[in-house]
Amino acid sequence: MKRFLLVAAFAAAFVLAGTSMASAQLRYGVIGGATFSRMNGKLPDMIKGENMTQYHAGATLQIKLPLGFSVQPSLIYNVKGTRLGVAETPDTGADLSVGYLELPVSLQWGPDLLLFRPFLDVTPFVGYGVNNKIVNAAGVMKNSWNASGINRWEYGLGLGIGLEIWKFQVIGRYNWNFGSLMDFASDLKTDGVSEAVTDAFKGANFGGFTLTAAILF
Repeated sequence: MKRFLLVAAFAAAFVLAGTSMASAQLRYGVIGGATFSRMNGKLPDMIKGENMTQYHAGATLQIKLPLGFSVQPSLIYNVKGTRLGVAETPDTGADLSVGYLELPVSLQWGPDLLLFRPFLDVTPFVGYGVNNKIVNAAGVMKNSWNASGINRWEYGLGLGIGLEIWKFQVIGRYNWNFGSLMDFASDLKTDGVSEAVTDAFKGANFGGFTLTAAILF
């Protein structure tokens, strides 16, 4: 059902864009903002996931359509993560972060009120991991994908609201990630932090809130 909704949202985005390109207004821009994420899912009793603040940045293309609709695909670098802690020993833990090259396609609708435009936002997205690391008391560990056990692919859906004033745009969006963080085909060794992370990844993924600002030209 989740995959069906995601495919339907992507299909709607490209149908809207394709059927009205003749009358569309195009604007390019740059975007960036804060990513607030944590690991969601059924974690082991000994593992707790806490919020982490990271960032995202990239380029965007706004396709303004009739009747208040617009389609806005973007290409961004988005860093998501979580703080992993052990319940019995609160002073120990690790910060896990994954950097994704991500393609979100924002479907927007809102009335143009001349001076500003409020809008509703539905955004399916797909992403491909380009780096990952774990930071703990021992330092920074940059892992290969097989050694980390992390799935490089992600996909999901975001819902939010936005406000556009002249060339400036702000969007607050909550994002659900439907894919698993764990790559079960990896050759992850079960030792130390890796074993704990592997257990935590089973049935878990990144979810959270993004606050994005854009300048459109």
